[in-house]
Parts: sequence; structure tokens; C-alpha cells
Amino acid sequence: MSPAPSTPGRAHLTRGTVVLDAERCKGCGLCIPACRPGVLSMSSTTNAAGFNLPELREGCTGCMACAEICPDFALEVWKFEVPVAASATEKED
Repeated sequence: MSPAPSTPGRAHLTRGTVVLDAERCKGCGLCIPACRPGVLSMSSTTNAAGFNLPELREGCTGCMACAEICPDFALEVWKFEVPVAASATEKED
């Protein structure tokens, strides 16, 4: 299933977030196609073992599909009680 295309100028809601235990991840990539909203992608960032790590973009629904398929239990999903505008979840300087 393909993620819905984003609409320019339309705010994305984030309903959850994913926390990655980078040292447990072996970069298998199973989480990428399992991500229903399509907000996980493989990055060029590597862990100490040299495996590429997935990265999360805005729009997570907290569905837990990524964590359920991860053979190494490297992902933890947190669902927000109230959805937030994606820009509100970005890091502040």
C-alpha cells in the first residue's frame, strides 16, 4: 500500500512518534514498507556496527506496524493523546 501523497500548503498532523534504539537496529529495512503512512525511510546515518538506520519524517500515526515487524525490537512507538501539527513536533533551537 502506498502512502497518500502530501498536499502542498496543507498541515500534516502527527499522531505519534517512533523512538529507535540505534544500537539494536541491524538496518534490515523491514520497517520501511510496513510503515502505513510512509513516513519512515532509510537514512545514510549508521550505528556503531555500521548499519544504516531508518529515520522518521512528520506524519506518524502511531499505528505500531514498524515496531511489530522489527525482528530486533529496536523501535518503540508512542501515540499522542491529541494529534499535533507536524511542525510543532520539530526540535526547537
